[in-house]
Amino acid sequence: MSGAEEWDSKTVIGFKAKAPKVTRNTSDLNAARRAGAVVATDKKVTAGTNKAHASTDHQRIAKLDRENEVAPPPKISPTVGKAIQKGRMDLGLTQKDLAQKINEKPSVLQDYEAGKAIPNPQVLGKLERALGIKLRGSDIGKKLERPKKS
Repeated sequence: MSGAEEWDSKTVIGFKAKAPKVTRNTSDLNAARRAGAVVATDKKVTAGTNKAHASTDHQRIAKLDRENEVAPPPKISPTVGKAIQKGRMDLGLTQKDLAQKINEKPSVLQDYEAGKAIPNPQVLGKLERALGIKLRGSDIGKKLERPKKS
């Protein structure tokens, strides 16, 4: 081959790439850094393992969450529910009729009678006027006194 050398497609010039060296200790790693080698490090993540230190953190956080929980609002007393039911029966009304009269859904009235509702002063006021009985205070179930017109 004189002057211009001919290359065929099968000829490869270069160096065989060496597989990267894996080291597990810090002295080899530091030596490679001093030599100017490109060093790639992967930090092992211990997520998903059953290590004792990981679970204690979660337990501590869960305990803090439980301590900061807000107490649920109080439900209506069962005596108020019984008074509503008795007053409704005395007037001969169904739950649906009374709910229409006070402009509320029948499910709201069911919750009040069952003692599952969170008390709402507006709903209690409507029920007091519709049934003519007291539902708030110490004398629950007593007849309301109608103001006399002058």
